[in-house]
Amino acid sequence: MLKQAFTKEKIEAGCDEAGRGCLAGPVFAAAVILPPKFKAAGLNDSKQLSEKKRDELRIIIENEALEWAVASVDNHEIDKINILNASFLAMHRAIDQLKSKPELLLIDGNRFNPYRGVQHNCIVGGDGKYLSIAAASILAKTHRDDFMKRIHEEFPQYAWAQNKGYATENHRRAIHQYGSCKYHRLSYAIFQPELPLGF
Repeated sequence: MLKQAFTKEKIEAGCDEAGRGCLAGPVFAAAVILPPKFKAAGLNDSKQLSEKKRDELRIIIENEALEWAVASVDNHEIDKINILNASFLAMHRAIDQLKSKPELLLIDGNRFNPYRGVQHNCIVGGDGKYLSIAAASILAKTHRDDFMKRIHEEFPQYAWAQNKGYATENHRRAIHQYGSCKYHRLSYAIFQPELPLGF
C-alpha cells in the first residue's frame, strides 16, 4: 500500500520525472497535489505498470487531482546543463504551473535543487512509496510517451513509437545507420556500440 501523505499538516506535491536515460527527446516531469483519501486501484510506480494501465490511471489522476502540471526540458537544454540539472529544471517548471503553492515537495530520488522557499524531501524509490509521487511518475511517463509517438512520425526510422528514445538495440542500430537528428542528446555517447540496452 502506498502512503497517502508524508505529513497531514502541509499541502504536498509529489514530483517525478521520465526520460533521464533516453538518447533522444526531452526529459518530462510532473507535479501532483492529490486530495485527502485519494484512491486509484493499481496506482504504483509507472515502471511497474503496463502502458494500458498507465493510460487508465492518467485519466483518473488528471480528473481527480486537486492540481497537476507537466513540463519538459528539451534535448538541447539537456546538452547544455546536463541531464541531472535538466530533470530538476523540468520539475521546477511543473511546480511553477501549479496555481496553489505547495508547502512540501516530495521528490523521487536522492537529490534535488531547492525550489524557491518550499521545503522538500527526497525519497529514494518514492514512486513506489507515496501516492502523489506515483501519480507524478505516471503523468510524466505518459505525457513523454505521447510526445515521442508524435515525433516518431517525423523520424520513423528510429522507431520511437516503440522504444520511446531509450537505448534499445534497434534505436542504437538506427543511429549508426542514419546518424543523429535534431532530437538526439549529443552530450550522450550515442554512437558507442557498447551502450547498455534501455530499460
